[in-house]
Amino acid sequence: MAKLILIDGSSYLYRAFHALPPLTNSHGEPTGALFGVVNMLRATLKARPEYVAFVSDAPGPTFRNELYDQYKANRPPMPDDLRAQVEPMLAIVGALGFPILRVGGVEADDVIGTLTEQAHAQGIEVEISTGDKDLAQLVRPGVTLVNTMTNTTTDDAGVMDKFGVHPAQIVDFLSLTGDSIDNVPGVPKCGPKTAAKWLAEYGTLDNLIANADKIGGKIGESLRAALPQLPLSRELVQIKLDVPLDATVDQLQLRDRHVDQLRELYTRYDFKAALKDLDADTGGATVGAHPVRDTGGATSGNLAETASRPQAALPQEDRPGQDLAMAGQYELVTTQAQFEDWLAKIATAPLVSFDTETTSIDSMQADIVGLSLSVEPGHACYVPLAHDYPGAPAQLSREQVLATLKPFFEDASRPKMGQHAKYDINILSNYGIHLRGLQHDSMLESYVWNATATRHDMDSLARKYLGVETIKYEQVAGKGAKQIPFSQVDLDTACRYAAEDADITLRLHHALWPKLESEPSLRSVYQNIEVPLIPVLASMEQCGVLIDVNELRMQSQQLGKRMLELQQEAWKGAGRQFNLDSPKQLQAILFDELGLSAKLKTPTGQPSTNEEALEAIADDHALPRLILDYRGLAKLRSTYTDKLAEMVNPRTGRVHTSYHQGSVATGRVSSSDPNLQNIPIRTEEGRRIRQAFVAPEGWVVLAADYSQIELRIMAHLSGDEGLVKAFKEGGDVHRATAAEVFGLKPEEVSANQRRAAKAINFGLMYGMSAFGLARQLGVDRGEASDYMARYFARYPGVHAFMESTRQQAHRDGYVETLFGRRLYLENLQSRNQALRAGAERAAVNAPMQGTAADIIKRAMLAVHDWLQPRDDAHMLMQVHDELVFEVRQDVIDDVRAGVVERMSGAAELSVPLLVEAGVGKNWDEAH
Repeated sequence: MAKLILIDGSSYLYRAFHALPPLTNSHGEPTGALFGVVNMLRATLKARPEYVAFVSDAPGPTFRNELYDQYKANRPPMPDDLRAQVEPMLAIVGALGFPILRVGGVEADDVIGTLTEQAHAQGIEVEISTGDKDLAQLVRPGVTLVNTMTNTTTDDAGVMDKFGVHPAQIVDFLSLTGDSIDNVPGVPKCGPKTAAKWLAEYGTLDNLIANADKIGGKIGESLRAALPQLPLSRELVQIKLDVPLDATVDQLQLRDRHVDQLRELYTRYDFKAALKDLDADTGGATVGAHPVRDTGGATSGNLAETASRPQAALPQEDRPGQDLAMAGQYELVTTQAQFEDWLAKIATAPLVSFDTETTSIDSMQADIVGLSLSVEPGHACYVPLAHDYPGAPAQLSREQVLATLKPFFEDASRPKMGQHAKYDINILSNYGIHLRGLQHDSMLESYVWNATATRHDMDSLARKYLGVETIKYEQVAGKGAKQIPFSQVDLDTACRYAAEDADITLRLHHALWPKLESEPSLRSVYQNIEVPLIPVLASMEQCGVLIDVNELRMQSQQLGKRMLELQQEAWKGAGRQFNLDSPKQLQAILFDELGLSAKLKTPTGQPSTNEEALEAIADDHALPRLILDYRGLAKLRSTYTDKLAEMVNPRTGRVHTSYHQGSVATGRVSSSDPNLQNIPIRTEEGRRIRQAFVAPEGWVVLAADYSQIELRIMAHLSGDEGLVKAFKEGGDVHRATAAEVFGLKPEEVSANQRRAAKAINFGLMYGMSAFGLARQLGVDRGEASDYMARYFARYPGVHAFMESTRQQAHRDGYVETLFGRRLYLENLQSRNQALRAGAERAAVNAPMQGTAADIIKRAMLAVHDWLQPRDDAHMLMQVHDELVFEVRQDVIDDVRAGVVERMSGAAELSVPLLVEAGVGKNWDEAH
């Protein structure tokens, strides 16, 4: 029988770290955990399994953190000495030929569980190499656990001997005992023996819960008190068996070793026994993984050949049509002759990939340290320009290199590409270079192909679409307080890292562009919306927005004064002083001292004091509302009135946000530093923040906003006659809807009826249920259901559209915008009813949100092109469905008319696209 060995890499690393002394190599680098892992893996290699995978936790939170924000909260951070060994471990594992699997959003256990399920279904024997007790739930005939440190094997009988329960009961067992390391709540005072005893008697957790009243004594009281959180505990400890993976079992075959890379790694970390075995196996081959080759007598011009990166197995649909995982050949360019050679290459190349290395991630304040170029996959160069460490070799002049490249960068007929090229456009603009001819961006190729398949950073894309593990920045510059600027990284190391960026970017294009070419609608979104938008967003970022710092300081003072007043009122309402920022103290006052009834509870069964919980009891006592008001003001102050003043760029005197194209699945542009999308609009204090966004002397702020755009898109997509008619007549659509639903004339509609119609109009687009509508309107569920029934009776086209969209989503796995953008939806086939229902709601809403995103992007393109020749108006911000400009006062009427015309014409719908535009001295006045 074929065998699959699944190595729990995270377990290996931690166990080796704690089991072995703190070893170091001759350079002082920690190696203890690495040494243990290597020895365990070498033992695995001797078994020569048919299939094998090294599974490790990916960085970042998982779905369990979303289920329970205290999950693993008690676990101390990874020790620095251990963290430093993670990347070397992965490098050695890959060089040994092991397929490496790291999947974001889940844990290594979930990946192991999924592969175990697949292999077992195919009749493949599974051996899980681990010391993790949670994995005992996977044991069954043909599936065993092996502890390589104790050399013990655990099968079905072994699980029973160790835990006192069968493998099928392990999930229930762990739910009852909890896990202090992972902070999974169990039943207090319930140890392994009690849990095993209960499960022996009642069989399952569900049966135990049903008979909880029969358990006597203090332990019975503990069980009954813990009942509300036991389902959560079970969900936290249960291993997923259906994780979407980039590899199937039959692709997990041991690959040939990368001997040169292993020799370099073993030598660096002083693994003499492993090195001796390697030499014995290979007969003692070449020296070094990065050989220096003669480049025509230029002693400083080294050609670095990178070892082929550990390659992950790719599903068929992600495999490129050519070998794009080859070893890279990278040239360090430090002489004029080399530079001229590369100038000749880019002059004739059909497409040039480029990347910049800088001093900061803030493109408005960064300086260039060097740049890389690639003209064919697997080949690239790095031109260092400002590396300044002691003993750094001579480099070409930054001013002369950039001046020489300026005609190339500014020639629109010379095709260029980048990965997140907007950043590089901004960097070059700092040196007076205005990039033209940008044809491709690998980040956006991936984003348009499938926005939710992966993150769209280069490392993630290389792993998914090329099967390549790239060099990480921390590997060349260090981490944390010990991290050095890139300008201090030695040139050979910098070349391998920087040239790889340009090379991988070009390889990604060769992998992704054929996919887009095969789908005309996606290609159109990419070529006609996303790529042309890059320079538009870059221009907006460079322009920035003028901030009235004095106004912000005054607002901060006023917010602080009001917060003190609220604190005093809260203390008075509570009858004593307490810390308003302490949930524990607030919990004691609200529910113990004031005796309020908790409407919501935390996963551990405690009364919740989050925003939703306080809103639920705000009518029962004055204190919850005071706390909510206090929290709202505190957030405004810390996020905006205090912070914005600190974000003014000293070079420009303005605040420069960063816009992100590849972060929101629906196609919306987001922003950060500052996040303009989250500035509140519904409160007076929130609106006042917009008063600090001002225009220069002699200029005004123009704000142009689409009116009810998603509802208009719903009318167009559904083709509902009643809704289309309401918009075409140009009246109050919410009043018209209320008249339809309540059988009244428009003039007879009351304010409450219009409010109900508005809630239905917008709520249905977001999949609001009768329960949600009832809560929003303050009516009972039956009345809300009646409203919705009447609405669908009056607007049958809307109901038909929603149903057909759900069906299409289930059939295709995605829905589309009016312009062909695809919006893939996870969880449509989930066995969890809540997740499945959420995905169906998203399916209905996504075409509206996505089409709205496409429309405002098309509007930005049209407005930008129109304003290009002018210097009397600048597009500054895009916030939701609104564009904000600063305009010279004497041309405001002309600019306002031109902006409204182009925004209204950004799409042809069956209903008018209404744009409302206002003018003022600041953003608040104009809005």
